[in-house]
Amino acid sequence: MSGADWDEDDPFEEQREEIENPMKRLFLEYGSNYKGAAAVGVIASIFARVLDLLPALMLGVALDAVIRQEIPYVEAFPVGGGLVAPYVPEGRLAQFWLTIGIIAGAFFLSAIFHWTRNWGFNTFAQNVQHDIRTDTYDEMQRLDMGFFADKQTGEMMSILSNDVNRLEKFLNDGMNSLFRLLVMVLGIGGLLLAINWQLALVALLPVPLIAVFTYLFIQTIQPKYAQVRSTVGKVNSRLENNLGGIQVIKSSTTESYESDRVEDVSQQYFDANWGAIRTRIKFFPGLRVLAGIGFVITFLVGGLWVISGPPGPFSGTLSNGMFVVFILYTQRFIWPMAQFGQIINMYQRARASSARIFGLMDEPNRVGEEPDAPDLAVTEGRVEYDDVSFGYDADERILEDIDFTVDGGETLALVGPTGAGKSTVLKLLLRMYDVDEGEIRVDGQSVQDVTLRSLRESLGYVSQDTFLFYGSVEENIKYGTFDADREDVIEAAKMAEAHEFIQNLPDGYDTEVGERGVKLSGGQRQRVSIARAILKDPDILVLDEATSDVDTETEMLIQRSIDDLAEDRTTFAIAHRLSTIKDADQVLVLEGGEIVERGTHEELLANGGLYSHLWGVQAGEIDELPEEFIERAQRRQARTEVDAGDDD
Repeated sequence: MSGADWDEDDPFEEQREEIENPMKRLFLEYGSNYKGAAAVGVIASIFARVLDLLPALMLGVALDAVIRQEIPYVEAFPVGGGLVAPYVPEGRLAQFWLTIGIIAGAFFLSAIFHWTRNWGFNTFAQNVQHDIRTDTYDEMQRLDMGFFADKQTGEMMSILSNDVNRLEKFLNDGMNSLFRLLVMVLGIGGLLLAINWQLALVALLPVPLIAVFTYLFIQTIQPKYAQVRSTVGKVNSRLENNLGGIQVIKSSTTESYESDRVEDVSQQYFDANWGAIRTRIKFFPGLRVLAGIGFVITFLVGGLWVISGPPGPFSGTLSNGMFVVFILYTQRFIWPMAQFGQIINMYQRARASSARIFGLMDEPNRVGEEPDAPDLAVTEGRVEYDDVSFGYDADERILEDIDFTVDGGETLALVGPTGAGKSTVLKLLLRMYDVDEGEIRVDGQSVQDVTLRSLRESLGYVSQDTFLFYGSVEENIKYGTFDADREDVIEAAKMAEAHEFIQNLPDGYDTEVGERGVKLSGGQRQRVSIARAILKDPDILVLDEATSDVDTETEMLIQRSIDDLAEDRTTFAIAHRLSTIKDADQVLVLEGGEIVERGTHEELLANGGLYSHLWGVQAGEIDELPEEFIERAQRRQARTEVDAGDDD
């Protein structure tokens, strides 16, 4: 893929643009399920923050009423003096110990509420994160194959991993800090007004400036974070692509070329991220300056007030203890205001991530089913293709007017040059894609009218692109038939000619196959895949180049087993080795997405058409092939190479 391709728009941009408020949707659809835990976190946070304010207040009370003895103990409280009046003892020392007890009790209870707050917010965040990850994956895996053909795996991994994890930062730390800020601002603001409303107005002077500054930051940083999240997906896609093709890279000695391509997408991420960082590192010091100015002005006015009385237009008194409380509270009031930017920062990151998540979740599925769709009932296994046409996009048809019938128990073979559309014909039967025109029926039931689950459970599919999951050999054979026992697994492996090599593996059927089955050879992986289909015991068998990765001798043994398996069930087979399908009841020859010949092996050989020429190629009779066939093969090859280049 060229470097320019990485500069295209985000693959989920269209869906994200339709999401007006992703955070609102996040809380309504997922957060509401755990509102109890969130409520515990909020209530505990309020109590914890209120108790956090008490020690500073008691310090001022002790300074005025106990240490300097300028004011009676109860009157030293700016608010709430009446609540403690019945419990205030006589004597300076007793009041001192009461103050110590209140401060110690506040710290102890605060610790309990802080623990409860953390439990509530963490429970809320972890459960929401878990639910949205599993739901996003579930929605994604139900999409049609056209979606996966268009999207990069790394992009989807970035959403399922990075973006979902980023939500936790806001749902836990961000919400925690938000309620801390609200309680501190409202609580401290109220206490400052109660202590001295005139000086409180001085302390609150920076608040409007901080609000304007924060608004400008939000407007600037939001598009930058969206760009950062998009470039992260591109980096992940490039890395995933390269790691998957590491063998090709090494064998082609293209390490330097791939390093340059990784450097290119990494530079895109660097530029986008550094743009957001530049905005962020200007914002937070600016907030601290505004907060610092407010603190200095408050200290200046309050200090002059205590030293020489109310300055300028101010009036009233300010005790030493309350001035100390005022300064402590002012600092604790201004800094939370400055930290509001951190919360906005986390919110914007979470918003960008949630938009990407819902963009993936809202991706339309072109292959669906009606809510009341019945299950497929296979009786005979008769399959009909009725004038089926299909194209991966609206501009180009891959298949045109495909029409044939396979009676129950028969074997239909599909042959033809590369790119003729053979695999696509069978993928339409499994509804990996839906037809554009025409209809496919199984025992008279349209495959689009029945449930996907029942349709695919009735089909056993062995692809030419064999995939094994990380796990043991037995787990891979049992995949999809999880209740099978070891004896059934062994019997299926024997039929697939896999039992002998499995026994010779280090741990037999318990041997780990590695990621994508990397510890097994291509032929071994293919035989495990065939054993999986045999164990499923399907009504209809679909073999797409099922023996392409095995040697001739093993192919003969597997073919014998496949013949036994296919004897009483409808079977579709694609094979480039025509010798494996010469006994098929019917052979369809495809070229350019159309059926150009049909008949039995003997009939097609006698016709002297494309099939007989393909047979001649495999028989080594190249010199006897007509020039027209060779020229058509050259044109087909050229088109295949162009299509492959476009795909790259």
